[in-house]
Amino acid sequence: MKSDRILLDHGSGGKAFHQLILKTLLPVFNNPILNNLDDGAVLNIGTSRLAFSTDTFVVDPIFFPGGSIGELAVNGTVNDIAMCGATPVCLSAGLIIEEGFALEDLKKILTAMQRAAQTAGVQIVTGDTKVVPKGAADKIYINTSGIGIVPEGVCISGKNARPGDKVLISGSIAEHGMTILSHREGLTFDSQLTSDSAALNHMVNRMLSVSENIHVLRDPTRGGVGTTLNEIALQSKTGIQIHESLIPIKPDVAGICELLGFDPLYVANEGKLIAIVAEKDAENVLAAVKESELGKDACFIGEVVEQNPGQVFMTTAIGGTRLVDMLAGEQLPRIC
Repeated sequence: MKSDRILLDHGSGGKAFHQLILKTLLPVFNNPILNNLDDGAVLNIGTSRLAFSTDTFVVDPIFFPGGSIGELAVNGTVNDIAMCGATPVCLSAGLIIEEGFALEDLKKILTAMQRAAQTAGVQIVTGDTKVVPKGAADKIYINTSGIGIVPEGVCISGKNARPGDKVLISGSIAEHGMTILSHREGLTFDSQLTSDSAALNHMVNRMLSVSENIHVLRDPTRGGVGTTLNEIALQSKTGIQIHESLIPIKPDVAGICELLGFDPLYVANEGKLIAIVAEKDAENVLAAVKESELGKDACFIGEVVEQNPGQVFMTTAIGGTRLVDMLAGEQLPRIC
């Protein structure tokens, strides 16, 4: 994409976003920790290993079926810490509030944040609040940063996928993105769409308790499963083969995606994870995921292969094969 201006596409999590990171941000802040391009940074501080991550939430609408910007801000950062294999401990919260924002709505959001933090087992220990003139922001934006402790022996990174590993997903896809879209546009369907926003750290703890051979963890948010798998393939310099018939998606979500012309592989999720696991431990890890209510629909959807390094291919339901490329543009703006 050739442009001397930032476009919405640059925030999609897809190709334009990655070009912005690789060509504009990394050359300036170049260092080995940042260059890993994982969901968070793993830092060696004294005798401890800490995971640190930050995220900013600008979702529209700020209240939606299944949650609000408050739950999303807490769950999103908790999950980024958990995807490093760490146990989240504490968060910060930065609020940018538009002049004229309803105080009652702010109280609802803060209450939702505290409820989500209690569920995840973390505390919000510091923060900042700024108020900007009306029109300088859209209602409210929230930044959350988090710190977690990485257990000894855990080494999880997108660069660690190996041929023969199994690709596991913790449940059905595309629910958050389609919920946000339908609610924002005022679309009504017979089925009530609900966001899957949830904290996944307790699930990750169960997984790590049964295996030391979890190589990669990612939550497929912006850009969805398709883009996330491409990121892993590029980082690890391996190929990934997935199978359309194995990918879990609720019939109503699949139907709405088809009706509106969206590929569910690229629709955002906020309460699902992808795990790349050594074959010998794959069944044990799957069983651990299924112990959680959030993982009851977990399954394997593919495997890591030597062929086509840096690329993702899918065996289609009719037996063909197609390239699953990284999301090229902005499919669903303002979904997190």
